[in-house]
Amino acid sequence: MCARGYTACLSPGVGEWRIMDNVAVDGITLECEVSGSGESAIFIHGALIADSFRPLLFEPVLANHYKLVLYHRRGYAGSSHSDASTSIAQQAADCRALLHHLGIERAHVVGHSSGACIAIQLALDSPDTVGSLALLEPALIVGSAGPAYRDALLRGRERYGKEPPEQLVDEFLQARFGAGYRASLDRMVPGAFEQAVADAGTSFDQEVPALLEWRFGEAEAKSITQPVLAVVGSESTALGARFGETHQLLLDWLPDVRGFVLPGAAHGMQMQNARDMAGALADFWARHPIRPGYPLTRSRSS
Repeated sequence: MCARGYTACLSPGVGEWRIMDNVAVDGITLECEVSGSGESAIFIHGALIADSFRPLLFEPVLANHYKLVLYHRRGYAGSSHSDASTSIAQQAADCRALLHHLGIERAHVVGHSSGACIAIQLALDSPDTVGSLALLEPALIVGSAGPAYRDALLRGRERYGKEPPEQLVDEFLQARFGAGYRASLDRMVPGAFEQAVADAGTSFDQEVPALLEWRFGEAEAKSITQPVLAVVGSESTALGARFGETHQLLLDWLPDVRGFVLPGAAHGMQMQNARDMAGALADFWARHPIRPGYPLTRSRSS
């Protein structure tokens, strides 16, 4: 995991340090890592855990067939920090600028939690940039569970700065990832908890206001023309009704959507079951290639 100001990241389970590049885009610096070749896919992480998608980089079904772009959003790890909240639209613009800098005209876009909200906004603002969307439990404030979720976000922001950040981060992650989450988190993304504590200010003090100000509902969903993979963890609904309700609303609202229930995972899905998550993405991208005829037929493990 990248500590703030550093660009060396420990790969999960292999003890190998990988170097992230510092990329200057639109007056800020974003830490970025590009690996593999083929059609491009970019991963947009959610709150707290900037390297939540890192385990997917080591799944052969993705690593052997696609160009994978992992980056730290502004405010996280060694990317540029700001004292002010950054809107969801600006975060989407950051992602678009990074893709442009990398010479990528069109990509598969994968977002998790608040990162999925950014992915949605990118599809709305720059539809030609997004070949497909994979939305992993987006942090939408919608439906009957919306008010309670809004209140929970506000309480988290109010508590930040008044309580030890380690305690707040632990409670936040346990409520979403489930009891005993630390064992799998520490194994799959070494140092992730410590980095989450370091980035807690961005998550609670800046990201929460951005989510509360962002607007997305059925009308906006109907205008998304890209194919969408909507993912919910099989264990998530036991932790909160909003996960299942949000998933169903996406299935009802989006014009071209495919649902997937990731087995053995809660909100930390890509870390809790990276293999099946990678397989689902590979299957989805094969159904909706950016270039007609890509990729060649292959097994889920190749």
